[in-house]
Amino acid sequence: MTSPSTPPSPATASARRAPLSFHTWLALASWLLLCFIAAGTGSVASVQAPQFYAQLVQPPWAPPPGVFGPVWSVLYTLMGIAAWLVWREPAGKARRQALALFCAQLALNALWSWLFFQWHRGAWALADIALLGICVAATFVAFLRLRTLAGLLLLPYLAWISFAGALNYTLWRMNPGLLG
Repeated sequence: MTSPSTPPSPATASARRAPLSFHTWLALASWLLLCFIAAGTGSVASVQAPQFYAQLVQPPWAPPPGVFGPVWSVLYTLMGIAAWLVWREPAGKARRQALALFCAQLALNALWSWLFFQWHRGAWALADIALLGICVAATFVAFLRLRTLAGLLLLPYLAWISFAGALNYTLWRMNPGLLG
């Protein structure tokens, strides 16, 4: 683990500059795949999302529906890279806990789509996204402590989850009949 004030040891720095092995590339692909499996799990619940979302009364600041897919694609990619960077750090309790938090937030992320789009449970979706925000914030801190870049890669995700939480709350309040 390095901090901003402590330069990495020569061994750590040279290891990060060394060519990546097949195993390392496979690990990157695996972390990306895990993130996109979570995305796919959520998207199964979102098959009817465009029709349902179109029925909801929207606040003026709600983004157009076409924004969500590209934003999430970028976020899942950043998340996978961040997890991979942490996975490359030396094994230990801090790394295990950070990656466990990461997996927990992925599960909460996938669950949100089911609660909101499939089951139309606005309050439950709001509770889920609040827990998700806490879990992502904890993951951000844990990743930051292990590898600064890994933590920073989660900042757009944390910002988007905060925005999505506000949108979830507003949609739930504006659409009690549809999101009861």
